[in-house]
Amino acid sequence: MSAYAADLELARRCAEGDEHAWETFVREYRPLLYRAADALDPTQSAREIADSLYAELYGITASGSERQSLLRYYQGRSSLGTWLRAVLAQRYVDRIRSARHAGEPPTEDIAAAAHEPDPDRSRHVALVSDALAHAVSALDARDRLRLGCYYVQQLTLAETGRIMGESEATTSRQLARSRTAIRKTVERRLRENARMSDDEIAACLRSVAADPGPLDLKQVIYE
Repeated sequence: MSAYAADLELARRCAEGDEHAWETFVREYRPLLYRAADALDPTQSAREIADSLYAELYGITASGSERQSLLRYYQGRSSLGTWLRAVLAQRYVDRIRSARHAGEPPTEDIAAAAHEPDPDRSRHVALVSDALAHAVSALDARDRLRLGCYYVQQLTLAETGRIMGESEATTSRQLARSRTAIRKTVERRLRENARMSDDEIAACLRSVAADPGPLDLKQVIYE
């Protein structure tokens, strides 16, 4: 029997859509992926990659076709945690290569620049605050409540799920969907209202992520 038989069984059940297995996976491996993401990039930009993995691990497709979980590729040759860290690291490297191909500065330069004064930061914070408020207001009340519980009240997934009357797995997926929707709306508003290019939008969001200043998520969600 493989030393990682339990990991392989958990991955198999998650790939098949077992909700109890997915709850276990989220509880045990979400913190691991976040720690791995922060180790890759202290500015937390790698967390977006970690979050995006959840949709693929669960098997959500943009086209709405039959679900195919990324976990079906796990063969049990190493621990599930090791495999997940390897997948995350590869996605991170792929993003760096893509950014360099597009002419953006390397990630290490971005991280260093985060500690330098940004003369446009105040403007960026104001623009993102307006775009974020617009994006959150476009969500339904239930999605806003879930965001408020998790990000403003800083409840755990389990606590948020109990308030929402849903499982941890469902809460995690709904939060991921809300984050994706918010990101797309913020980018679209910056593009249309502030007339920013894709490169300017990326720089703006990096600036705000590095130092959000007066940006208050509680006001954005509850106003």
